[in-house]
Amino acid sequence: MEEDQGDIIGKAFVEHYYQLFDNERPSLSSLYQPHSMLTFEGQQILGVHDISSKLQQLPFERCRHIVSTVDTQPSSVPGSILIFVSGSLQLPEEEHQLRFSQMFHLVPSPQGNLFVQNDIFRLNYG
Repeated sequence: MEEDQGDIIGKAFVEHYYQLFDNERPSLSSLYQPHSMLTFEGQQILGVHDISSKLQQLPFERCRHIVSTVDTQPSSVPGSILIFVSGSLQLPEEEHQLRFSQMFHLVPSPQGNLFVQNDIFRLNYG
């Protein structure tokens, strides 16, 4: 996979992911598979149902992601991409933005669509 293609796919995915997260969070479940894993602030969650439940149970309904950087690399799995995102999260009730980092490992499904195999999210304090 060419670096440019990975960058294009990675940036398009990040835009799509945060658009869904900020506006239609239940729709995020379509991006995961039964063996997908999310590590959210150190808590490991496995599978579409549990990941979707975790994301919908967050203590805020609306938010806005402001992406600062998107770095991509091809992975050893053919056709897969690693994506590292840094940015800020604006919650309606918070005066200050929260800094975050998130990593996605996108892997092709048997049907050829990319899905999130691994997702790691951390707030960056300090």
